[in-house]
Amino acid sequence: MLYHLDFHVEYPDDITQQELFTIWSEEADTALHAKQAGVVIDLWKCVGTRRVIAIVDVPNPDTLDQILLDLPIMKKNGQRVQVEVTSLRRYEDFAADIKARLGANNS
Repeated sequence: MLYHLDFHVEYPDDITQQELFTIWSEEADTALHAKQAGVVIDLWKCVGTRRVIAIVDVPNPDTLDQILLDLPIMKKNGQRVQVEVTSLRRYEDFAADIKARLGANNS
């Protein structure tokens, strides 16, 4: 199953930017390793904000939830990370469904 993940990362006054960068560096290593493994299809850092967008491919929502809970940024700064999750459907599958529905209506 494909998912669109939209991470919004904040950090409290009690840690420095350098400490946030240390956490984020560990997170980046994890994310790039997951990309090499094929779990992360691709990811992007939004310019000028603490926002990251990822497309991931996991077998089910339980697996995604487990992965999210184990991310370094969630373990070390999770109370200040918001993740919006959207299930995705391959467009080719959607297009085939529409064509099949058109064919069924013409019968």
